[in-house]
Amino acid sequence: MNKSDKGAVSLRKILIISLILIFITGIGVTATNAKLTNIKIILSSNYEMTVLTSKTKVSEILKENHITVLEDEIVIPGIEEEISDNKTIKITKIYNEEQEVAQQEETITTEQILESYNSVKEKIVTEQVVIPYETITKEATEEGTKQNKIIQNGINGLKEVTYKIREQNEVEIQRIELSSKIVKEPVNKIVEVKTIQVTSRSGERVPRNNPATTASTKLAKSVQGITPVVKNFNTSAYCSCSKCCGKSTGITASGAKATSWYTIAAGKGYKLGTVIYIPAFSNKPNGGWFVVQDRGGAISNSKIDVYMGSHSEALQFGRKTLECYVYEF
Repeated sequence: MNKSDKGAVSLRKILIISLILIFITGIGVTATNAKLTNIKIILSSNYEMTVLTSKTKVSEILKENHITVLEDEIVIPGIEEEISDNKTIKITKIYNEEQEVAQQEETITTEQILESYNSVKEKIVTEQVVIPYETITKEATEEGTKQNKIIQNGINGLKEVTYKIREQNEVEIQRIELSSKIVKEPVNKIVEVKTIQVTSRSGERVPRNNPATTASTKLAKSVQGITPVVKNFNTSAYCSCSKCCGKSTGITASGAKATSWYTIAAGKGYKLGTVIYIPAFSNKPNGGWFVVQDRGGAISNSKIDVYMGSHSEALQFGRKTLECYVYEF
């Protein structure tokens, strides 16, 4: 090997050694700038590990070390927080904390029960208790209007009951029945649904249809819930003159002033205020609906007198037998 070759080899060695020194120096500078820190990580299984890292955020340190936090685990400090001064990351399971709290509560509850148990007292007590009577209904088989009748009055019975009672701080917390005996048997109340026959006024009958359900007048609407009876009345007419009434004031027995196509005089068997529908007058202004407002010396329970506006009109009407629907309140 000549001198020129030996010089080239020496130059290469110098260059290689220089590059190695530069690389080592760069690594040292980088490590110095990164400021590496030892961090302790405690897993939920209580396994501890120490890692060297330049990271300061908890999530980045865990990711760097391939550690995943499960859904039932929590991290202290928080996953998005910076590492604390104690340089420790602790991972724990959530249920562990809940179990600790539950155990503490259970311990407290047990202690309280044991502490208060000494104040529980027991005693035997015998009391008299009323036995309520029952009501028995017997229905008669006869037809007619039903009416209740008490055949036998009810009387409560009596029994003696023995209890074991537990008290805590003078407050009853439990009552157990030990035995009972009947001192007096109850007497049942017996009610008989009797039937009496109702005799209607002569000539009255119940209609198949109720005209009030289809009429539109105010009077008809006021009696829609009442079932009428049908009767033929000997019907006449009158006005407020002295010939018809012996006076000319027009004041009726109800105290109201007589009104044509509204007021009717009827016998005392029909209360004042009774509504009467007369189909023969259905084409009149009132639709055939009248109210008993007046009486008359010659008017019996089989007669009615319809009030009209003039004496001539009353004379022209004369006397007729008319079918009437009577609605009594």
